[in-house]
This record gives sequence, C-alpha cells and structure tokens, in this order.
Amino acid sequence: MKQKALLLFMAVCMAFPGTGFTAAGIADTTGTAAQTAAAKNNTKDNTVTEGTGEEYSNISVLTGEAIEPEIAKQRPIAVMYPIDKAAQPQYGLSNVDVFYEMPEEGNMSRQMGIIQDWQNLKRIGNIRSIRSYFVYEALEWDPIIIHYGGPIDYTIDILTREDVDNINGVGGPLGSDYGCFYRVPAWSRSEHTAYTDAEHIRQAVKKAGFSLEHRRNYYNKKHFTFAKKRNTLEQYSDSVSAQEVDMKGSFPVTQSAVVYNKEDGKYYKTLYGEPQCDAATGEQMAFDNVLIQRVHAEPRVEGSSYLRMRIEEDGKDGYYITNGRMIHVRWAKGEGNDYKPTVFYDDNDREIQVNTGKTMIFVIKDTDYFTVDGRIITN
Repeated sequence: MKQKALLLFMAVCMAFPGTGFTAAGIADTTGTAAQTAAAKNNTKDNTVTEGTGEEYSNISVLTGEAIEPEIAKQRPIAVMYPIDKAAQPQYGLSNVDVFYEMPEEGNMSRQMGIIQDWQNLKRIGNIRSIRSYFVYEALEWDPIIIHYGGPIDYTIDILTREDVDNINGVGGPLGSDYGCFYRVPAWSRSEHTAYTDAEHIRQAVKKAGFSLEHRRNYYNKKHFTFAKKRNTLEQYSDSVSAQEVDMKGSFPVTQSAVVYNKEDGKYYKTLYGEPQCDAATGEQMAFDNVLIQRVHAEPRVEGSSYLRMRIEEDGKDGYYITNGRMIHVRWAKGEGNDYKPTVFYDDNDREIQVNTGKTMIFVIKDTDYFTVDGRIITN
C-alpha cells in the first residue's frame, strides 16, 4: 500500500508542477512536500534499534584507532558532499573516517563521508543529492544518511525501506528534512548552499524517532581487518611503487588524485589539481589507506545518464595502496545482506590487512582506468 501511495503521489506531482517536484523526478529545493514525508517517516518501525553495548570497545570500527566507547556505540553519519568546483571547500571533512568517491552522470563524480565522531561539528556541508549505490555503500556502517534530494525513480525503493534512516533536505517521498538543514546565506535557494550541524542532526534524529546508538540487527563490529604492525606491502613480491595515484581516467572532470608523503605515511587528496581541504580547519584530507574498487556499471535505462553500479557483485578486482606501494586485490560482498561489509582479498585469497587510520575508497567503472606513477592501470 505504501508503494502504491507513493507512486500515485509522484504521478500527481508530475502532472501539477506546483507540488514541488519536476517531471524528471528530482525533488526541487523548496521543500514543499516535507510534511507529507514527515508523516510517512514517523511511521517507521524502529523496534530493533537498541544495541546492547556489549559489542563496543575503545577501538573504532572505521579506523582501528582508539576512541571513547560512547563514540564507538553511536551511529555515524553518511554525508553526501558535492564535488563541483564551485562547491569547494566544505565543512566536516577533517572528521571523515572513510571517504567514498563514485561516478554519477555526465562524467562527474560525487563523494560521501562516513563520520563517526560528529557530535561536536559546528557546520557540515554543503550537502547535495544521493544516488542509490551510495545508499548501499553507506548501509555497511549502519549510519544516519544526510542528503539533499536525489532522483526519485532510482532511489525511492531503497530510501523508503523501514530499516533505512535518512534525513532528506528537500522533503517529499524520499523522506523528511525534520528541520535539519539551513542555508548559507540564509536567503539563498541555489545549489551548494545547504548545510547542517551536530545540533540540528540531533534534533532531527529525535523528531524522526531514529536511534543514535547502533542497532543490534544492523551493526557490524568488524569491517576492515587492521594490521597489528604497519603493513608495508613489502611481503608481496608483486607489489609496485605507488607514490602518485591519478584518477582522472575515471573521474575526468574532477581529476581526483592522491599523493604519498613518506614523512607521515599518508596520501593527500586533491581535486581539480588543488588540495581538498576542510573549510573550517584548512586541513587537507589525508588517508593511510587507499582502495580502488572496480564495479560493473550500466545505464539505468537505455539512453539514460543515470547509472546502476553493481556494488553487490562478487569477484571483481581492485587495488590496495598504502605505505607508497600497491597490490592487486579482489573484493566480495554478496547479495542478500546490504549491511554486510565489502571484504578485500589479495591474490592468495587472504583478506588484506589495512593500516590503522583513515581510508579513501574510489569506486570506478570497470571500463575506466587510472594511473600510478605515470603507469596506466586498466581492467
């Protein structure tokens, strides 16, 4: 019944533009349907939202670093960050633990940050729309998803599921905004001006009836396997040097790249040839681990620029980069459990051990390429 009602609502919106949605199925930024979405989402069944607390320790599932148990048990947020040049710089990037970049329409890409320790952030964003495959990647971390709309036809099935907790800045059938967002400047309605902060998220979560603590049925206390000692990759005879990783063969517009700094053992992120920095701190994004995940991609429908990224398919290849070196890997997730972590294996079918710290994950089309120290890496 819920799906039928939503489809009828969408049909009415397309027939009458004043309802707040375009014929293309993308919610506009007026938020005129927020009350409808709020009524729908307030009926979500959250009867299995409380964790026992027994699973939590003082080690972060995302980074392997020591954290307070109170932070370990709170759900992270998954924030959709635009990657347009006009949208830089952005707030909250220094707190991102795992950062995804994936393609979207028109050779463009978009980024999503998983943030465990978010409750002191004074500003987060700017924030833009989501795609279905970002939702599936996010679910591995049992997060509260923060986004500003999305293509209704291709995200409604996943975002309206009872187990998916999302806060949607434009309201409507993809979910309510719960009063979570504001504009900077306040009078603007243009793109790249939507923000939130920790206090707004807390109030929105309370209004929505979501759990701030990890949900027992969806939380994985183990995601990556972290190395007990620093993994140099020198134990792999086929590892190669990886000082500069240039992703413009996969992301030709943004020209994303990471460059290794041997002084601190981290890879520093750039966009458009410039450092990608947190607007609040000025700090450039830096990662201890870089994963490149090849995924089969296809148009949603013939002639459409919207993509279906097959992130649930096993057996695809990728690469793990750390400590200035790179190895080939294979990844597996498997269908049937969206909360199951994606696991990366070396060519000996052993799960790789990643280094403690932050991780950058580039999810690319299996037809695209990237370069490492000037060498072209293709499928």
